[in-house]
Amino acid sequence: MVTAADRESRIKGAILGMYVGDALAMPVHWYYDRQALERDYGQVRGYLAPKNPHPDSILWRSTYTPINTKADILHGQERFWGRAGVHYHQFLEAGENTLNLKLCTLLLNSLLENNGYNADAYLADYIAFLTTAGSHRDTYVEEYHRHFFNNFSSGKPPRACGVMEKHISGIIGMVPLAVFYVDDPDLARRAAFEHLGHTHLGERMVAACEFLMDVLLPVLSGEGLSDVITDKVRRQDNPLLGHPLVRWLDDPDEIVVGRRLSSACYVEDALPAIAYLALKYHDDAARGLIANTNLGGDNAGRGAVLGALLGAANGHGAFPESWIKGLRHPPPEELIR
Repeated sequence: MVTAADRESRIKGAILGMYVGDALAMPVHWYYDRQALERDYGQVRGYLAPKNPHPDSILWRSTYTPINTKADILHGQERFWGRAGVHYHQFLEAGENTLNLKLCTLLLNSLLENNGYNADAYLADYIAFLTTAGSHRDTYVEEYHRHFFNNFSSGKPPRACGVMEKHISGIIGMVPLAVFYVDDPDLARRAAFEHLGHTHLGERMVAACEFLMDVLLPVLSGEGLSDVITDKVRRQDNPLLGHPLVRWLDDPDEIVVGRRLSSACYVEDALPAIAYLALKYHDDAARGLIANTNLGGDNAGRGAVLGALLGAANGHGAFPESWIKGLRHPPPEELIR
């Protein structure tokens, strides 16, 4: 039986791990050339500031033209789109989080202010946040935001602006709901699936959310991370886990994530990559997040989810104090003090 102190440490660990995993990976986010990553940043073991040029940036081929002022979510950053070598997070500082984690803070604050999940309140906060200049400093705004605001600015109600999605960043927002409703797993799941459906539609996203809730909730309640994931792999009850992850544990990470599984952002590869890394580093959170960061690709999306799992398994003391103190914008203080 998990003690109250252990439960509290696991909750703090899940929250902090989400922020730490994202912040570590932020400067080398979407580096697919690992030699370039090491050339530009060395072996990343702590927080660093991003540098231009980013050799693997695809902002040169990204476009977004708001339909009207209600869809203006770039606030001047669009001048960097269509250019080669622009870092997605060029204006962030060492230890700062990407937009996805800023929105997790928004959700955590909404949960605290409303004493639970209120979809309308959160969506109002979300719309206000992204349509307010200066609310964040990310140059890149992911596809789902652009689709949402095109739908919203066309007159659709906020609850009907989600689109079919496939990116791992879509399940990061489930972590705050698992943590907030840890004592009521059924309510946690209902809230998570409702929240997911406002921005990320589709069977693949549902399967990714199911994996996260099926693993994170029991681990927060005291079960072992390795045991829970191994059991899920054995039962093959999730369509995203059709890989021999346990057999791969003795192989080099760069073979598993990069060759067998793409390091890209799509859930069909990113989700099993997270499961593999969580299995391999289930008892060493810091080492696991360092490994994930230096594997490149969508290491920020993977890192936030992996950090939550490793933090839940090992408690908040599993992360170096320098990582916790180095967060530029940590989660709400009442949740981690």
